[in-house]
Amino acid sequence: MDTCLADPTDLAYYVVFGPAQTTLQELAHVAGRRWAIEEGIEEAKGEAGLDEYEVRHWAGWYRHITLSLLAYAFLVATRTRMAQKGGASAA
Repeated sequence: MDTCLADPTDLAYYVVFGPAQTTLQELAHVAGRRWAIEEGIEEAKGEAGLDEYEVRHWAGWYRHITLSLLAYAFLVATRTRMAQKGGASAA
């Protein structure tokens, strides 16, 4: 995804609810975290089957999502550990 603005005069808005003393820098940091979260969810869909549920009840959906996210967390932790040891790449 291209993160550059095609039109520099184009404005984007965020609705923010938080303490009044929150700085603009903190707000920008939190808003920027959105992209990392979206990337993680997309990876979890591909690597851990996050989006492959066919359930009819909330309990089944909840179990599937929980196990998929747990499996994805395990994969990320294992990949990170291997990269730190100089093993596999972090890709």
